[in-house]
Amino acid sequence: MINRAMHLEGHLPADHRLAPHWQFAALPRIAQQITSYQRDDLWASDTRRLPAPLAQLRRRARTFAETYLAPLSAEADLAMHTVPGQHPPAITDMLKVAAREGWLSYFLPRPLGSMSWKRSLYPPVWQSSLVVEEFSRVCGGLMLLLSAHHLGCIPLLLSGDIKVIRRFLAPVYRSCHKGDPHLVAFAITEPGAGSDAEDGHGARDYKPGVVASRCQGGWKLNGRKCFISGGDMARTLTVFAALEGEGMESWTCFYVDAASPGFRVARNEMKMGMRASGAADLEFTEVFVPDSHVIGGLRKGWVLNRASLNTSRIPVASMAVGFARAATEQATTFACRYQLGGKALIHYQDVQQHIATMVAETRAIRSMVWQEARNAWKPRQLNASACKFHATNRAQIVVEMALDLLADQGGLQEQKIEKIFRDVRLTRIFEGTNQINQLSVIEDWQDQLLPLCSPSSAPIGV
Repeated sequence: MINRAMHLEGHLPADHRLAPHWQFAALPRIAQQITSYQRDDLWASDTRRLPAPLAQLRRRARTFAETYLAPLSAEADLAMHTVPGQHPPAITDMLKVAAREGWLSYFLPRPLGSMSWKRSLYPPVWQSSLVVEEFSRVCGGLMLLLSAHHLGCIPLLLSGDIKVIRRFLAPVYRSCHKGDPHLVAFAITEPGAGSDAEDGHGARDYKPGVVASRCQGGWKLNGRKCFISGGDMARTLTVFAALEGEGMESWTCFYVDAASPGFRVARNEMKMGMRASGAADLEFTEVFVPDSHVIGGLRKGWVLNRASLNTSRIPVASMAVGFARAATEQATTFACRYQLGGKALIHYQDVQQHIATMVAETRAIRSMVWQEARNAWKPRQLNASACKFHATNRAQIVVEMALDLLADQGGLQEQKIEKIFRDVRLTRIFEGTNQINQLSVIEDWQDQLLPLCSPSSAPIGV
């Protein structure tokens, strides 16, 4: 018998005659197949609806995050930045475990990568989105430390060159499988080009900062890249540079060894959020790159860059889902434990409505991410960009709602909301600012928009 006292104010206990829960079991069998009144855990319910291989992946990712990332989260966030090349032993140990367990190599199936053949039936972007949400829910910085590596590897995959995959990506993954994490960084941003490295209209007039000059047997790179996630720990990098005397249309992807003479990690930025992952300033001074390390061909870097961003923007949206979920969980726990007027906050209906809105917002952006990710064998720019800017914008609103609910408690480090707030803000900046992503939607759509300028045009679908 359910205890009648076990209910929230303003709601009936589950065994009341007007409460629907207990009556559903008495419905005819056929009726029970098409209706229900579930009260189980939302995460578990969503996971059961996934295809079995992806449900298993989601459960594994949650277990890894709670076992290895959660204990490091606060320490990694509050720690002073170390000198580039020097990393706390606890972070190094976590990376080794992540590498052995396949979290740095799941974009390719076995034997090259760690993806099971059953999961290979589903888009890698969808798999990445599930993993990233679980990691970001626990710690944005450690999530980025693990996830930025995949962005560095994506140009190697998208080159479509089997020789490149075998020669460069396969050794990276083999090293990781052995517990020796080989991180790869993605280097496009320059001191004078953040958005100009991600938008064609701006890139048209931008003077490239990293330039590749022809030399015997290869190329010499000179210039600077900045805000490169994981650039301080990367052993190799996919670096985008213009050819000497040419503009951004000559952008070319070079695979660079961090041990090359002339390459230097100048510093790590002291940043607001995702602090466990370095944002590195990289210097290239006559860095030699052989012809064999040109990825995708000369002057193919711009399209390779845009394709890489289309692939990564949906997982960035899933980072935001993880932050919104974490904020909602923290706010709900606080509301159930904090007393006001002799009773827990959760008994006040305006608090219940506040939390219900947070739950709905979080589930709405997750639904958008999953909808786009499950069809992302060939990620379309419009879909990926819309997903990225909408999910990250709404996630920040959810986190701010959590701060509102906690009031003066929200700014305290031990409540974790202030960290989530600092972390979620970065999702609206990298992978193209949200404003750039909004323009990317229109750029992709302009062939349908231009005919509408004619009065006789037919309507289009959205």
